[in-house]
Amino acid sequence: MFDGPIENANLRIISLGAGVQSSVMALMAAQGEIGPMPDAAIFADTQWEPEPVYKHLDWLETQLPFPVYRVSFGNIREMALATTDSKIEKNWSPTMPIFIDSDSEKGGMGIRQCTKNFKIEPIEKKIRNLLGLKKGQRMPVGTQVETWIGISKDELIRAKESRTKWVTNRHPLIEKRMSRYECGLWFKERYPDRTLTRSACIGCPYRSNESWRNLRDTDEESWLDAIDFDQRLRSGTRNGFGMPYPVYLHSSLKPLDLVDLSTDQDKGQLDMFGEECEGMCGV
Repeated sequence: MFDGPIENANLRIISLGAGVQSSVMALMAAQGEIGPMPDAAIFADTQWEPEPVYKHLDWLETQLPFPVYRVSFGNIREMALATTDSKIEKNWSPTMPIFIDSDSEKGGMGIRQCTKNFKIEPIEKKIRNLLGLKKGQRMPVGTQVETWIGISKDELIRAKESRTKWVTNRHPLIEKRMSRYECGLWFKERYPDRTLTRSACIGCPYRSNESWRNLRDTDEESWLDAIDFDQRLRSGTRNGFGMPYPVYLHSSLKPLDLVDLSTDQDKGQLDMFGEECEGMCGV
């Protein structure tokens, strides 16, 4: 997993989240600092990223010598809110890791299916397309795809093997022994007039208090959007995702606009998510 490129890969793909690490990884590849050169990058769009992320992605595409494909399963915000309407008959919903105000003392947390549905599967579908496979066609024996994941050395715990047998996950930033901070320094040195974005769905429950506070203080439109989404999870004809109890975006089980957003570090807690999604939502 940290041994560098695999030999004779049929395809080399960057899983592009358009955040700090994956952006730097892609730019390093473009400048020949990581190789071999990828065949393409794939951005899995949940259609609910802050606007600065999309603007950054537009710019990033102009800097890369390989194509960037944008794929999407659908609008996760709209699909999630559809579950609050009891008139809509749906057997499936894009379950997010929302916090559930159950009868237990600490409540509970919803199952995270959004990573698989909105990130992994759309990316793998596009990879199959790039390999020339038709829908339902079996992957040829021996096919091997190298997928670059933007996880840095300080997030080593997030690095995992692929669950798809024909995909090998590669972590070039860990190979280069680069931290998230060092990625930021690399970018600032080469692009002093630009700012890297934090990539995550606007209403992602995995946001740390620092990340929520940053959204509140720097992107009012997205902050108000997240507040509206949080409120609507509890104001429909049923609770969000058909849960028997009210659900919330924040672990305090309070409406987002009423939460004390002191940082997790202020409270002596660890940030287990890294504050952003690098294309695979922590996978």
